[in-house]
Amino acid sequence: MGGLSLCVCVLLRAALATPHPAAAELTYEIQLKGAGRTPFSRSADGLAVVRSSVREFLCAEAMHALGIPTTRSLSIIALPSIPVIRERIESACVVSRLAPSFIRIGNFEALNPPEHISFLGGGQQGASYEALRKLGEWVGERVLRLPINWEAGEAWVKELVMESARRNAKMVAGWQAYGFMHGVINTDNVSILGLTIDYGPYAFMDVFNNYHICNHSDGEGRYMYQAQPSVVLYALRALLSALAPLIGSEAAQGNKAVGPGWADNATPDQISEWSKRGRELVLRGLEDLFQDVCAEEYRRLMHKRLGLRRLDGQDESRLSRPLLDLMADHKLDFHSTFRRLAYFRPAMARPAEGSDGENPVLEQFVKSILSLTPEPGMVDALKATSDVKAWLKTYAERIESERGEWEGAGDVDAARERAMRAANPRFVLRQWVLEEVIKKVEGDYETGKRILAKVLQMACDPFESWGDEDDPTPEESLDPEIREERRYCGIGEKKMLGFQCSCSS
Repeated sequence: MGGLSLCVCVLLRAALATPHPAAAELTYEIQLKGAGRTPFSRSADGLAVVRSSVREFLCAEAMHALGIPTTRSLSIIALPSIPVIRERIESACVVSRLAPSFIRIGNFEALNPPEHISFLGGGQQGASYEALRKLGEWVGERVLRLPINWEAGEAWVKELVMESARRNAKMVAGWQAYGFMHGVINTDNVSILGLTIDYGPYAFMDVFNNYHICNHSDGEGRYMYQAQPSVVLYALRALLSALAPLIGSEAAQGNKAVGPGWADNATPDQISEWSKRGRELVLRGLEDLFQDVCAEEYRRLMHKRLGLRRLDGQDESRLSRPLLDLMADHKLDFHSTFRRLAYFRPAMARPAEGSDGENPVLEQFVKSILSLTPEPGMVDALKATSDVKAWLKTYAERIESERGEWEGAGDVDAARERAMRAANPRFVLRQWVLEEVIKKVEGDYETGKRILAKVLQMACDPFESWGDEDDPTPEESLDPEIREERRYCGIGEKKMLGFQCSCSS
């Protein structure tokens, strides 16, 4: 019961913890986000609005469908009779969400805060070392399920930090590979389990821009796309700092777990010495592990998106990075470009039969790639054509070099196309789609529910060929629902490209 009560204190919105129906050893917590004030609320009203609730509800399921670790959505309930005062008066909404645990790095930091941290309402809070130990043991044994002999008193704190680093490295690699930007990656928004959590001013990449900032409150670009791995690593360093005195104390007693009251009689100098020792023992290994796991997972996902089976150490410098540079230089849409590459055939890069010149099929394919810019007037067509052709020829050589890896696949090109279509989404939960859904829901709940359900269906199956993707039928001749699906798979209006949200979404 001690562990359960601790869990409830840490997880301010937790309403229920229940075993998974198909795996009794797994426990899932259900949270109500926007249910109002609780005994653990701070100074806010505890309410959520329709806009932020729709965004979280849809994105959690979209991320799961992309294979990126995330919390999950269970339900969304509008409460139009309850006004919520924000920049304007809005309607209340409650989202129920699930996860094995909602514990964040910030929960540990709150129990051993850095000296420069001031809490909401002013003032500073001192460390609570016994609560820190209890929380850590509970997370290590019940949440992360570390392979520790708990009864024998094995040291566990370093393993907790390293396991969280491993999981968060894989998570942020998924963000980078699929162009997801979180927007607010403070320690309260970094899950100990490495789950994407607390969807606020997030966005998926449109035209590729390494420096894109999705949160309009982030004027300095702290959370921009390129910086996300570094910011997650910063949060993990904060986790290490919070737990460092425990690590140092374990080391001082021969790598054995500390017991109840472990710091009761320790002097400030002793705590400081343990903290210093704990950081020295773990920091370098933490950073190396995070960077290695993140890089390895990113390479794996990019290989998958490019339809490659054999890992090659040169692929990032010869293919992945140059492709992203192409997108940035020539203002190409990130996801549409990857999806279009599924239709590329290495034979296109060879001269046409009986000709020494360029293959006209390659010319047409390059045009189809360059059509994926929403700003054609801003692109140097000659340079873009030359750059894309050069990259495609390198890509063709790389594909040909591993034909043997596809042995037994029959038509290798068709098999690679199927694999790429299963790795590169046709539907992306873009900002313009979210804004349209939110406006419909806020304007008319009945119409809004229908559109919300449709977008949820597409977000849960993003690799499906929505809108009869390969059907050349003119749009005006399509069934209205198919036409709507095709529209939702588009880039959207130019004014919505790079659209930024606030922290309250």
